[in-house]
Amino acid sequence: MDIREATADDLPEIRAIYAPYVTDTTVSFEETVPDLETLAGRLRAAHIYLVAQDESGVLGYAYASEHRSRAAYRFSCDVSVYVRDNAQRMGVGRALYDELLPSAKSLGFHNAYGGVNLPNPGSVALHESFGFRHLGTYREVGFKFGKWHDVGWWEKHL
Repeated sequence: MDIREATADDLPEIRAIYAPYVTDTTVSFEETVPDLETLAGRLRAAHIYLVAQDESGVLGYAYASEHRSRAAYRFSCDVSVYVRDNAQRMGVGRALYDELLPSAKSLGFHNAYGGVNLPNPGSVALHESFGFRHLGTYREVGFKFGKWHDVGWWEKHL
């Protein structure tokens, strides 16, 4: 498995990985799968955008994006990781964060934040294994599939 910077050529595979998170789960609070143009804008806006790939294609992706738009937040970033369904539990998320977090630090970021729709023990375990600590939970902050969902927030000082 290789980790590298994502390019626009990766967007169809990134979209294919992300689509089931949107349509079938509450991991993402989006309700429609974004088109390639929208994903291209997200790729351009991200501070760091990585993909993990092997001979079968893109296995997963991770990115660091703006935490908030106010200038005082410029040294903090939000991080996310998504893994292809048939590549789960193979160390892809770990490999991506192994590259993403030091890269964020090298760009001058002081804090990284991860939001996790609860319950999601796999994502919680991944974040905590990297030293993220639970900050708190937004109760019933998202409404999807006819019910309310909580989001926990984790932070790591880089």
